[in-house]
Amino acid sequence: MKSIKNFFSTGDDRDLLTNSNEISALFRLHRRNVIFLVTFCYGLGYVCRLALNVVKKPLMDAGVFTPEEMGIIGSTMLYGYALGKFTNGFLADHAHVGRFFAVGLFLSAMANVGMGFSSLVWLSASLWLLNGWFQGFGAPSSVVSLAGWYSNSERGRYYGVWSTAHSIGEGLTYLGIAYLVAAAPKGLGLSWQWGFWIPAIISVGAAYLLYRYLPDRPRTLGLPTIADWKNDHGVVRSESQDSIWKTQLKVLTIPSIWILALASSSMYVTRYAINSWGNVYLQEIRGFDLFDANLFIFFNTVAGIVGCVVYGLVSDKWFSSRRPPANLIFGVLELAPLFIIFFGPRDPVILATAMIIYGFGLSGILASLGGLFAIDIAPKKVAGAAMGFIGVFSYIGAGMQDYISGKLIGDSEIIFNFAVSSQQTTVYFYDYSKPIIFWVGASVVSIILASSLWRVKASE
Repeated sequence: MKSIKNFFSTGDDRDLLTNSNEISALFRLHRRNVIFLVTFCYGLGYVCRLALNVVKKPLMDAGVFTPEEMGIIGSTMLYGYALGKFTNGFLADHAHVGRFFAVGLFLSAMANVGMGFSSLVWLSASLWLLNGWFQGFGAPSSVVSLAGWYSNSERGRYYGVWSTAHSIGEGLTYLGIAYLVAAAPKGLGLSWQWGFWIPAIISVGAAYLLYRYLPDRPRTLGLPTIADWKNDHGVVRSESQDSIWKTQLKVLTIPSIWILALASSSMYVTRYAINSWGNVYLQEIRGFDLFDANLFIFFNTVAGIVGCVVYGLVSDKWFSSRRPPANLIFGVLELAPLFIIFFGPRDPVILATAMIIYGFGLSGILASLGGLFAIDIAPKKVAGAAMGFIGVFSYIGAGMQDYISGKLIGDSEIIFNFAVSSQQTTVYFYDYSKPIIFWVGASVVSIILASSLWRVKASE
């Protein structure tokens, strides 16, 4: 047990280096490595989180799982992720993040391997629950690295870059896995199992890169804190001299953190509704095939890459690192296209344009609500705990969405039986009107809550 603790624990603070040129050179080197590794590897690992969403329709069509069973399995991952992000957020503040992150991705890959062999609801739900918890190693590790290596005035930009990992991972999932399992000529026509196994291979590679190259905290390398090196200090809270554990608990007493958690939870309902059910909706209601439906979701994720970066620049440069004004702008850009997606014409160009604007706005506001704003508000030495606290609310909301959506869709099922060439053919039809009201309403609530934090400022 002690050896495991020693493996994961952050190193001791070393005596500070005295050569300013050496200090600056090391900061530049490690800062470049940190932003690349946490972005690239988090994006690759993300594929293991979303694989089920792409193969959901093939599993339903094959009669392996019903919509309600798919909702149950999908929600277990989100609940597992909520728990993992919370517990691992507290642990990440004490951990060598390179090792911590790497182990999480490796175990997530193993869960995906198991999913490819399972056709039992209880087994798939258990594996996907574990996968969620293992995925919960990644975001806390990333934000601890970002808080340690980038200062208040620049963190929005770098957090925006890191947030593109979500969209990179989603793009790889919705286009790459769709190509694997879609029927020819648009895809390779592989069985749904490969939709889990290929992501597992990718995630193992990402785990190796993190284990080998992601550095520990600056002080463990003999470097000063980023605030001292950049001379960029925020508001000093009274708990700044407390132990890490004590300060972590005090994060829970900050009212704005609770409001932010609720706002993030509401927005995650909409986010995961589109991620989990969007491609199914486009196939069932709009009449697109599997590849084209996932291609529309891919447009959304590509726009999200730009949205994350632009959000960081806008909030840092236009609003002097204040997040609420940018939250309102990007929230409106996220909400308005939903009405076109669900109630507009079937025209592919219009739908693709709406998906692009939606993805741009969503990724921007989620970069803030899902972590950046929490890191601003909380003391920097407990960034992982703040991220974890927001995460548990966010993914409880996402998990509830997946089950509620699956239940509402399943309850609306209408079965048509046809006799074709003396053979009985069964077609299932589902009504999405109630889930759509649920999804859009959640975005409205999130924007209202986020706007109530207009005067909140960053801390040290």
